[in-house]
Amino acid sequence: MKVGTSTYALFWTWHAGPGRSGDLPETDLRGLVARGADDGAEVVQLCDHPDVERQSPEQLRGLRSFAAERGVCLEAGTRGVDAEHLDRWLDVCAALGSPLLRSMLPASARDPEGFRAAVAGITRVVPRLEDAGVDLALETYEQVPTGTLVDVVEAVGSDRVGICLDPGNCVAALEHPRDVVERCAPHVRNVHVKDFGFSRQDGWVGFTYAGAPLGEGLLDLDHLLDAALAVRPDVTCVVEQWVPWQGDAAATRETEAAWNARSLAVLTAQQRRRTPALAP
Repeated sequence: MKVGTSTYALFWTWHAGPGRSGDLPETDLRGLVARGADDGAEVVQLCDHPDVERQSPEQLRGLRSFAAERGVCLEAGTRGVDAEHLDRWLDVCAALGSPLLRSMLPASARDPEGFRAAVAGITRVVPRLEDAGVDLALETYEQVPTGTLVDVVEAVGSDRVGICLDPGNCVAALEHPRDVVERCAPHVRNVHVKDFGFSRQDGWVGFTYAGAPLGEGLLDLDHLLDAALAVRPDVTCVVEQWVPWQGDAAATRETEAAWNARSLAVLTAQQRRRTPALAP
């Protein structure tokens, strides 16, 4: 088991607050990598960050060297499964030294034509995945039923194509997290760890589904890790967070930073508990 954090763990660190486009902080990719290293991450997943695709191969290799100096490995993340798109991102993986590319199926994969297109696009890049030693991990999320995602992975039929398991995303599609974990575990290549919970809206009309500090919400962390590690003992477990807006940028980012450090500490404790002691 490897412990990591991600751009989605530090979302407000590089995003403006609601309706406040001028509030965007000056936190670049190196800053995010440094934050992960400072908080004890072994891996930092650069997922859906626009600067990754904007940088040249030389800049990405420089980022890789910077991360290595801080004792951190990098993983890459994008969205989409068109062969040309995945091929470009495999170039990114090569520059970053990433052994994994997280991506997401389009919502159209729910339909027969979209399903066939997704399988065809992924299948076209399988030879390059195999040559590069990179795993493509397709994330569970609410716009594509878990059964459809599993069917795509099994239709491609490559050991280099699997699932990025994030059970919290699927609650919005009324899928139970335990069911998602058990359905996807045989194909797991990456795990996104974020806690979550429900709270009553003011006036008791409706609920809010939002993040919670790891260990304080509804995520069954032991079940998630037991299932994933039984298949992939060396899988990277990457912190993600849904930190609610706290009213202003400073308070929100302070909360986010505290949650990230706490989550990494919880996962590191799990790592130590689950790693067999070395023989003397």
